[in-house]
Amino acid sequence: MHKIKIYSEAVYVFAILVLSFAVAMVTAAEFGVSMIVAPAYILSEKVSFLTFGQSEYVIQSLLFIVFCIIMGKVKAVYFSSFVTCIFYGAVLDLWRLVVPIFNPSVTEPGSMAMWIRIVFFVLGTLLTAFSVALFYKTYLYPQVYDFFVKGVSRRFGKDTTKFKIAFDASSLVLSIVMTLVLFGKFVGIGWGTLVMTALNGVLIGFFGKLFDKYFEFEPYFKKFASYFEL
Repeated sequence: MHKIKIYSEAVYVFAILVLSFAVAMVTAAEFGVSMIVAPAYILSEKVSFLTFGQSEYVIQSLLFIVFCIIMGKVKAVYFSSFVTCIFYGAVLDLWRLVVPIFNPSVTEPGSMAMWIRIVFFVLGTLLTAFSVALFYKTYLYPQVYDFFVKGVSRRFGKDTTKFKIAFDASSLVLSIVMTLVLFGKFVGIGWGTLVMTALNGVLIGFFGKLFDKYFEFEPYFKKFASYFEL
């Protein structure tokens, strides 16, 4: 079967736009955000001067430090994952600002019709997995969450899908601890969070295999891509 060739750089930009849109959509559904972004969401709800996107910078900075410790080295190119984080956080805040139904100050979370919330949650969950799977197909580093999974799984020869599932479960535990410590109740955590924890890694693996079957990803700037070898 002839595969469709796609340049990694275009995939990278598209993945950021789709992922940030998906996160805004799931958040608006009010069934619980994904376990990955839950710590940042909880922090933004507690610290009023931090937006959702800005809280991502804080959480991902801490995770980046842990990543470097596990890898046992720090390479200048690793910081590009944080550049992705900044781009993603800014676009996430932009989606939540310019799309009225995503903006909590315009549309109160949970106030939409139930069928709209369900559609948002299902579509947002699928798009989240779709965009993360795209990140894994480009040499450019994804935001720190997915870079952590990609880098550490390769470093220790672990199956990426299985490691992703374990990472998601760990994020869920952290989120539960954070919301109970900071609020004494569940904020941002709901049945949707549990569903995404169970399905996210599986869906990412599914989309990844689908991409491998029909598409061929290659860098347009091949020399530049060589600097991103883990």
